[in-house]
Amino acid sequence: MKRIWIWALCGAVSGMAGAVTLPFQMGKDPVDYVNPKIGNISHMLVPTFPAIQLPNGMLRFLPPNESFLTDRIYGFSLQIPSHRHGGVMNLRPYSGDLSRIGSGWWTTYDHSDPRPYRYSVFLDNFDTTVALAPARRSAVMAFGFERDESHALLLGGRGKAELRVEGRSVIGFDTFEGMKVYFYAEFDAPFSQVGVSQKDKVDFSRSSASGETLVLAFGETAERVSMRYAISYVSSEQAIKNLKGEITHFDLEKVAAAARKRWNATLGQIRVSGGTEDQKAVFYTALYRCYERMVKVSEDGMYYSCWDGKVHADDGVPFWTDDWTWDTYRATHPLMTLLRPTDQGQKLSSYVRMAQQSGWMPTFPTISQDAHCMNGQHAVSLFIDAWRKGVRTFDLTAAYEGMKKTMAEESMIPWFRGQATELDRFYWEKGYFPALKPGEKESVPQVNRGERRQSVAVTLAAAYDTWCMAQLATELGRTDDVATYLNHAYDYRNLWKKDTQFFHPKDAEGKWIEPLDYKYGGGQGARDYYDENNAWTYIWDVPHNIADLIACFGSPAAFNAKLDQLFNEGPGRARWEFYNVLPDSTGTVGMFVMGNEPSFHIPYLYNFSGEPWKTQKRVRMLLEAWFRNDLMGICGDEDGGGMSAFAVFSSMGFYPVTPGVPAYTFGSPIFKEISIALENGKTFVVKAPRASAENKYIQSVTVNGEPWDKTWFSHDVVLNGGTVEIKMGNRPNRSWGADPSMAPFSQGVK
Repeated sequence: MKRIWIWALCGAVSGMAGAVTLPFQMGKDPVDYVNPKIGNISHMLVPTFPAIQLPNGMLRFLPPNESFLTDRIYGFSLQIPSHRHGGVMNLRPYSGDLSRIGSGWWTTYDHSDPRPYRYSVFLDNFDTTVALAPARRSAVMAFGFERDESHALLLGGRGKAELRVEGRSVIGFDTFEGMKVYFYAEFDAPFSQVGVSQKDKVDFSRSSASGETLVLAFGETAERVSMRYAISYVSSEQAIKNLKGEITHFDLEKVAAAARKRWNATLGQIRVSGGTEDQKAVFYTALYRCYERMVKVSEDGMYYSCWDGKVHADDGVPFWTDDWTWDTYRATHPLMTLLRPTDQGQKLSSYVRMAQQSGWMPTFPTISQDAHCMNGQHAVSLFIDAWRKGVRTFDLTAAYEGMKKTMAEESMIPWFRGQATELDRFYWEKGYFPALKPGEKESVPQVNRGERRQSVAVTLAAAYDTWCMAQLATELGRTDDVATYLNHAYDYRNLWKKDTQFFHPKDAEGKWIEPLDYKYGGGQGARDYYDENNAWTYIWDVPHNIADLIACFGSPAAFNAKLDQLFNEGPGRARWEFYNVLPDSTGTVGMFVMGNEPSFHIPYLYNFSGEPWKTQKRVRMLLEAWFRNDLMGICGDEDGGGMSAFAVFSSMGFYPVTPGVPAYTFGSPIFKEISIALENGKTFVVKAPRASAENKYIQSVTVNGEPWDKTWFSHDVVLNGGTVEIKMGNRPNRSWGADPSMAPFSQGVK
């Protein structure tokens, strides 16, 4: 007889019964708008994944299919320690002859309807339904077996694992990138047999496994089995404490209801009205993805640090990790600084601890290492942006000293974490990173052969990072350092080629690299000179001195003409040839690349050159084209909030063009009203009652009732619970904001 388990397939509905309805005028709660399937089919590289976790939760579960189109799964990782890759503990449900288990487990599956707080899936090969609901460091899983056969769960490690059975429990650890992830699980049904899988048979005389797979059998009468489990980075004993402190029952729906309530409270910090149902789905899904990282990993006042391999007391300040600053400094961190300043202070205190324990400030800190990808020392941006927006709960002096030491000692070479080299010494002396001529052999062994020098991208990143350092030094009264760093903040000018209006690489002799194709030059991903994007993207990578960038062009009119050309410049070759060289450059509009982070601020630059109506037009078009409520609704690598934060800000009608400047610039709000409940108890409101698909243009603005002709407003307006009212229309008002004040966004024209 085949049993059909409706509970798991319909859990997203039944889980709503215990939810608390928030006072929204939207017809649905915020979490009901979240569609974790958005972007599950990638345009080119990595799709999004439906992450099942609490906001910033330590336990993170991802469906095991590689994308929506994947036909097979090979087991369920019970924890994903590092964002979007890696996994520990491999669990596989089984129904059938236990003597025929073997080692080749796989199954096709029927797609689920995942929610942030609940997951379920049907396994075709075994007629088994699997469901999961998360807590912060633990979860409940339930298995519905529909066949009249023997049932079992196969449990092993994905690394070097040690597991043993104790009564109805399993305890042990798996390994991930050299560190232990401790695991503890309890079951609501007794095991009929316990054994260890050995290729084509099961040894039922053993109840512990070392690098092998445990077989936990339940017999033919077990129609439903539930498991509650927890993980720890501290110890096995702490894993037990984590479970007992969070989940004391096997009621999956109760855990799902609590997780749903938590997500509603988190997402409900921003209330929206107006807009379409699809726009709300895109908005709240984007906001949900901004809470995938960073991850709070303190456990009962302790945390494991990969930076010195020790367990530390957190002294009342929880420890956070799992961040990729190149992807998140532009919008994700500024969004969290606005929404969760207490958490942001803890995150920055964690960065300070990482630097103190390892010697250098990381760029891509994970639970196991500094992955140290991409280029730039952008952690410095996080510190100055938060500080100038009122986050004062981290040690600014320690942050500054850690950054100063890192910049002085560590190399700028992309994807390399090591001592400074001759290339770094050249930069600090000459003010640019030297490039190689086409065909010239690399002479510096530390340069990654795949990532190469990225000479222009590194120079521009260093100019911004040194500007951030100058701002930190200003806050601390380090006047000598201010002058040094500000001087380097203009280093982008050393590579400005006025006749072509591009940032152009130079060799060590100071000569331009010629000839250079600005679309296709620089090899794969343009990495000889740029990074993942071609020269057209890097024209605009001077967020700290927009006025001087405009001056490089000679006039605002010339600047605007080049911006216009960016959005209209075709690839000049077949599209497949373009993406063969630049696979990261997805979501293109002309040569503008929506699918990669260095482009995010570009459509907002018209706000500083006298034509803000073009910003309004461009932003609306980009949201409509590339952020949609469908399986391909993200046009590039989302990177755990990297791209989603752009959608959140832009949908609300403003954007942080320059992290480190406590101000936002206007876009084109898609909702008639948004309100943000701030941590300080005040509420910031943006009203645009006439906003619609047609009414995308700003006609006039008031800030707290006063007429406002600037294209930006300060963070203080937000903190003080201000109200911004925007009158929208279906035609550009070319006079509004046409003479913008550049004060917050410029260190001065050189």
